[in-house]
Amino acid sequence: MLKKLDKIRFRGPRRDEFLDLAESPTASDTEGSEESLVKPRPSLRDPEELRDPAGSGSPNMAAMQDLRSDSERLNEVKGHLEIALLEKHFLQEELRKLREETNVDTLKQELEKERVRRLDLEQKMNEKQQKETLCSRMQKWLYDRFGVYIEDFRFQPEENTVEPEEPLSAKRLTENMRRLKRCARPITNFLRNLSALSNWHSVYTSAIAFIVYMNAAWHGWAIPMFLFLAILRLSLNYLIARGWRIQWSIVPEVSEPVEPPKEDLTVSEKFQLVLDVAQKAQNLFGKMADVLEKIKNLFMWVQPEITQKLYIGLWVAFISSCVLPYKLVGFMIGLYAGIKFFIIDFLFKSCPKLRDKYDTPYIVWNNLPTDPQLKERSNATVSRRIQPVVSRSSLATIPAGVSREEETGRAHNTKKGAFHEVFNLPETERPLPVCENGWRCCLINRDRKMPTDYIRNGVLFVTENYLCFESSSSRSGSSKKNKVIKLVDITDIQKYKVLSVLPGSGMGISIATPSTQKPLVFGAMIHRDEAFEAIFTQYMKIVTTGCAETYDGSSHK
Repeated sequence: MLKKLDKIRFRGPRRDEFLDLAESPTASDTEGSEESLVKPRPSLRDPEELRDPAGSGSPNMAAMQDLRSDSERLNEVKGHLEIALLEKHFLQEELRKLREETNVDTLKQELEKERVRRLDLEQKMNEKQQKETLCSRMQKWLYDRFGVYIEDFRFQPEENTVEPEEPLSAKRLTENMRRLKRCARPITNFLRNLSALSNWHSVYTSAIAFIVYMNAAWHGWAIPMFLFLAILRLSLNYLIARGWRIQWSIVPEVSEPVEPPKEDLTVSEKFQLVLDVAQKAQNLFGKMADVLEKIKNLFMWVQPEITQKLYIGLWVAFISSCVLPYKLVGFMIGLYAGIKFFIIDFLFKSCPKLRDKYDTPYIVWNNLPTDPQLKERSNATVSRRIQPVVSRSSLATIPAGVSREEETGRAHNTKKGAFHEVFNLPETERPLPVCENGWRCCLINRDRKMPTDYIRNGVLFVTENYLCFESSSSRSGSSKKNKVIKLVDITDIQKYKVLSVLPGSGMGISIATPSTQKPLVFGAMIHRDEAFEAIFTQYMKIVTTGCAETYDGSSHK
């Protein structure tokens, strides 16, 4: 036991540094008694005896030394025990203070809550991971199966790519003009054939087309008929592409000289080419602007009386489509379209006065103003307000019973006098609106050999029945140098190029008549295409009217 006690280490302060347990306020009675017992008692032995241990005999001295050593050891053990008790006391005090400072139960509850929360979070995370794995597998499967198709529907911002513009080149310009002309030729031919059908240019063809269309519209086969015609046209185009020669047209095509392309152009040729293109572009853009401006003014109530007709017609069409069955509406529309195209339009084109009075679409379209016309009207209104009122004496010069239109027709004069007097024509003959001022040109009569008679400068007019050329060198009104040609007598009309050296398609018109061996050529015309279209249109109208009258006379006989 002593050996075990010897192993106890001193862990606290020294004994003399502690207070007496009896003096401590917290010390118990047992602790005080123990301390009183533990205190060492002074030895009653004489110091001399200690100094001389062998004086009274060696056995006793040895026993005394053993007892002394045992007592010293016991005292030492007691001291260690006292120190251990003091350490225990102080540790208990510190533990009590710590317990007072920190609430252990609260900490335990919070720890328990945190543990439960952690378990819940772990459970949720596991469930989410399971769902994510399931969703990821499903998405992967869908992407593997339909990913290619899904990528096509992905929205992407549109890329604005600016195409590089080609530099101006005469060769490229000429090539583009020819390409545009070739591409527009089928469309123009189709429109000409439709116009010829409506004008009954070929009586048998128009009659067959009218009977077939009306039969199809009566039985409700109008749409299948148009689809069949489209299939037939594609089939013919296929045969033509395979090398078959199939040509069918109601009206003869106007042949134009085809000039070979030139590799190198001079400066003057390039300049003339640019002028031709600029002129055609100007006329084309002007016509397109007129059409768009008229449509815009029609819907913007610029002319209320005209737009009112469209408004009422739309209401009637809307109510009819709501009340009547669609089959009946389609039948009525198809029947009206056939009668309008084959009969009413033919009557209106043959009788211009009747058209001017009763053709509502034609009247509405012609009365629709363009923006330049509106501007001129506004300027004229302002000028009328500024200018003084015309005197009554000036109005008295107009003959009684003469309308304003007739007076304006009679007042149309040339430089040499009244129009009908210059060309010895009836008073009803006057230039068409498209050529009120005429087209400046030169007449080339290749039947004459004298230079003065070979080329004449002047102005060309076209009326309803005549083609009139007024020579600028004529001294009197009705001069022999003026030329009058009946449109009915024309056997051939073509665009003509006087000098093959110059670029472009030329600036002349060739007209053949029975009275001339070689065709007459009207050259150096700046507005050649406009003049050709006007003359050819009026010529076709006259020829169609003559054919219709011949057919009516033979049927009456």
